[in-house]
Amino acid sequence: MEINGADTAWMMVSCALVLLMTPGLALFYGGLVRSRNVLSTFMHSFMAMGIVTLQWIVIGYSLAFAPTVGGFVGGFDYFLLNGVGLESKDGIPHLLFMAFQMMFAIITPALISGAYAERLKFSAYVVFTVLWATLVYDPVCHWVWGPGGWLGARGALDFAGGTVVHMTSGFTALVFAFALGQRKVPAPPHNLTITLLGAGLLWFGWFGFNAGSALSSGANATLALVNTHVAAAAGAVSWALVEKWRSGHSTALGVASGLLAGLVCITPAAGFVGPLAAAVLGLVAGAVCYLGVLIKNRLHFDDALDAFGVHGVGGLLGALLTGVAASTVWNPNGQDGLIAGSASLMVEQVIGVAATAIYSCAVSWVLLKVLDRTMGLRVGSEEEHEGLDTTLHGEQGYNLGGGTAHRITE
Repeated sequence: MEINGADTAWMMVSCALVLLMTPGLALFYGGLVRSRNVLSTFMHSFMAMGIVTLQWIVIGYSLAFAPTVGGFVGGFDYFLLNGVGLESKDGIPHLLFMAFQMMFAIITPALISGAYAERLKFSAYVVFTVLWATLVYDPVCHWVWGPGGWLGARGALDFAGGTVVHMTSGFTALVFAFALGQRKVPAPPHNLTITLLGAGLLWFGWFGFNAGSALSSGANATLALVNTHVAAAAGAVSWALVEKWRSGHSTALGVASGLLAGLVCITPAAGFVGPLAAAVLGLVAGAVCYLGVLIKNRLHFDDALDAFGVHGVGGLLGALLTGVAASTVWNPNGQDGLIAGSASLMVEQVIGVAATAIYSCAVSWVLLKVLDRTMGLRVGSEEEHEGLDTTLHGEQGYNLGGGTAHRITE
């Protein structure tokens, strides 16, 4: 297949949109922590752009997308991007496909940081991110999207990352929250305005995330783009209504969380369902993820920024609802779900979410235990009280009193 110029242009735009989501995530998470931890929270996203990029070009892309080894992981064919050049891969340059998938690999471990915010050692973050990307993200990515991956071969559907991105990160966040324990200095969000700005950037970038996953600029990308917007809107409305019913107030943070829940839920289904189904998925996601966030209060774990409640619960919900609402009327290359009269897809979706959740939790738990015993995971009590911006990074996010004026003289 020759390289298609229009598809290549759209995929380059989508690549940039998905990368923009990671700074958007930094803003979203950064506004939710104490002001003394805003930079350390930003670092979890910005350093992922550096760490995971290097991991991906060295070994990550090969483990995810090279020809399969037993359906579980890719081989070493693309080690150091060997064989990844400007040749066509499904109508776009192979190098561009690699870069687009890199952006997914970058944001996924950054999502986990919502669970360990305000109390994780930076050194432990760096080592964990490299190991987790290699041992969890890359294999699961191969299962679903890689050539010969066992879940994809069985027929499981995940258009843009409900299991690959959101379930792996969300369930790892749950393990992290239990492993680290409660924060010593929990506090209300210090700046909801930047959180809302981050939510807006995530909504904007998600068009590349989902519509770009069509890998072309045609009809399927259009379907995914419209579904993405509709589900986000429905999720925002749903969360606001449930919040109003339960607490008497619809909050700005609730609307931001709801739109994010809708985006997460539609992600695996974006190219397989119609807009009305996308609206239903968004409405369900807003309500269910709201309840998912409340779980931490009952089970007493500190998922600081609700990574599990939104991404873990939302990703699982979206994968299962794909098995309900998918229709070959909208995508002949997909499958029919329960509403269209077929139960086989739902069986594969259940297998996919179960395998993803179990594998992500098990490997993450082992990694955290090993790191805790070798280098330690959590900062000391004094560091946590003082804030990680100054103790780990030697700087502060805000200097409201201003600094010393320096006049330039000749």
